Amino acid sequence: MKDEIFKERKDMIEDLIVRNEFYVPMKTKEIAILLNVPKSERPVLQEILDCLVSEGKIGITKKGKYIKAENVALIGTFTMTSKGFGFVTIEDREDDIFIKSSDTLNAFHMDRVKLVITKEKKADKHAEGKIVGIVEHGITSLVGTFQKGKGFGFVVPDNGKISVDIFIPKEYCMGAVDGSKVVCKIHNYGKPGKSPEGRITEIIGHINDPGTDIMSVIRGYDLPLEFPDDVIKELRKIPEKVDEKDKAGRVDLRNLTTVTIDGEDAKDLDDAITLSKEGDIYKLGVHIADVSHYVTENSPLDKEAIKRGTSVYLVDRVIPMLPHQLSNGICSLNQGEDRLALSCLMDIDSKGNVVDHRICETLINVDRRMSYTSVKKIIIDKDEEESKKYADLVDMFFLMEECANLLRNKRFSRGSIDFDFPESKIELDDKGHPVKIAPYERTTANKIIEDFMLIANETVAEDFFWQELPFLYRTHENPDPEKMMKLSTFINNFGYSIRLGDEIHPKEIQKLLSKIEGSQEEILISRLALRSMKKARYTTECIGHFGLAAKYYCHFTSPIRRYPDLQIHRIIKENLHGGINKKRIDHYNQILPEIALSTSNTERRADEAERDTDKIKMCEYMAEHIGEIYEGVISGVTSWGIYVELPNTIEGMVSVNNMHGYYEFDENHYEMVECVTNKTYKLGQKVEVVTISTDKLQKTIDFKFLEDCYEDEIKR
Repeated sequence: MKDEIFKERKDMIEDLIVRNEFYVPMKTKEIAILLNVPKSERPVLQEILDCLVSEGKIGITKKGKYIKAENVALIGTFTMTSKGFGFVTIEDREDDIFIKSSDTLNAFHMDRVKLVITKEKKADKHAEGKIVGIVEHGITSLVGTFQKGKGFGFVVPDNGKISVDIFIPKEYCMGAVDGSKVVCKIHNYGKPGKSPEGRITEIIGHINDPGTDIMSVIRGYDLPLEFPDDVIKELRKIPEKVDEKDKAGRVDLRNLTTVTIDGEDAKDLDDAITLSKEGDIYKLGVHIADVSHYVTENSPLDKEAIKRGTSVYLVDRVIPMLPHQLSNGICSLNQGEDRLALSCLMDIDSKGNVVDHRICETLINVDRRMSYTSVKKIIIDKDEEESKKYADLVDMFFLMEECANLLRNKRFSRGSIDFDFPESKIELDDKGHPVKIAPYERTTANKIIEDFMLIANETVAEDFFWQELPFLYRTHENPDPEKMMKLSTFINNFGYSIRLGDEIHPKEIQKLLSKIEGSQEEILISRLALRSMKKARYTTECIGHFGLAAKYYCHFTSPIRRYPDLQIHRIIKENLHGGINKKRIDHYNQILPEIALSTSNTERRADEAERDTDKIKMCEYMAEHIGEIYEGVISGVTSWGIYVELPNTIEGMVSVNNMHGYYEFDENHYEMVECVTNKTYKLGQKVEVVTISTDKLQKTIDFKFLEDCYEDEIKR
């Protein structure tokens, strides 16, 4: 009887909603009166209303009043997973909203969607929602592998988050064969039980052809390779050498001993250093290529630069933000060439404080193009041959080390955090095949340049903050309190603690990293601490940089390869040339929020593309090392497997399906525990593994624990 009443009343309310006659907001009692529901049936009515809320058909306010679903609908971006469920990210909301596969409304990966909350967040569980509308499709084309059928084909997307294949009618296959890597344009996004449909617009090459793998990533992330015609046309107007008229009115620093210090292969040299000492004061000059002199606002070069946002450093190539004629030519601070620069000249005392500074347009000429390797040989290795080769600069390099140490100690004393995880250096042969993978060496020379760039970025940011002018800042917000509490609880198991208040101070993280240095649990806790941090981004508000423990921070030092640096150079120069009037202030206030958002997005795109190409080459490399034994460290523990990182920075996974016994994931302790023997695998633990397979398409490497391999041998 109750089921019949439930269905009848639910159908009645749903009919009112469809006819737009569900007059709300109302509380349960008011709805009961409207629908003439007797008191005996009101518990059933409450169940119906709860059910309609969970289905996203109506909403509920904080005061308990029921309203139309569209009145509480939120707008966000849907991220699909390979299993069909997903998450919606909403701007200005801390947590993502979980969407069950049955509640996606067939939304596609990266769609802008309208959704309603069906369950609020509780403890560690995400809030849950239901998608009630699709605002805009975020992906209109994708890259994948073509699979030929009889009279049709399918494209299996490279992006593992897209859980559906794209159906390709015969007339739209463009002659693709099995294994072709293709670009596919989607023209129908499908519906439940029916695949999306598309047409092939480009055949990149066969999956086994050299270069196809990297080009697939480039096309997949829509990274622009060629510069458009209007940009090429504009380049013809740019001189190869600095015009004499452009030198006028600048501070001439060509008499100062000036060096660049970069990697051996670097061609876009956008920062140079001068350093001397007068009494107890270090005179540090950080000179940055004046790119904005040649790339003017709203020019074709500028529009293309903001579209790209950043240079992308893939394993086999660089996709530059600016054409090489600029980035390697007139804007590169090449040895022996007069160059236009924007300089931050700082006076630094013996405690590492910037006691005075000046930001100005300058003219410089680099005396020596140095490499990190050479400077390290001089400072650390005390290499006689190298020291003799650069005899006139040796004293300055030791002065650089002295000054950088002061700056670094000052930064660390206020709580700056240094997560020193190794980056990968992948060497390829002339066919693009990986021949060596190892950690990238971060030398003393690298750190010196980092310290000088950091202090210049801080100094410029503070200057413009106090001038109260529109600006772009590099922001790293405080960690999420819940994640910090979780980290605090976990490290207590090892006898460590962090002091948590309303806001955690970066010094607490730094102290923790100092305490664990050299311990068995160092890698484990360092990784967890890093995962508790938020991602840095660009903002128009100066809200500080948590990781650097800096109140003021911006990106000033790389305008050749980062658009935010180029943008603030324009503001700085305009301010130097008589100030910024109200009209220009309004202009910058209007454009900067969008620039902050778009450059944060293009930075993420570049990071993901770089990671993907690294993973592809790591898979290719490990495919030649099947059956080999490695010692590694557990870098991640999940319910589906254990990630292991090798000393050469390659990471693979031991699937639970390849582990002997029945293991359960202990989320609170980041451990995998065998239910019978209590054998435990945990983050940071050293293990021996065997490479068993690789998959370049999925970008995965599969390991198996060596001891399980031995057991298999014994059983055989």
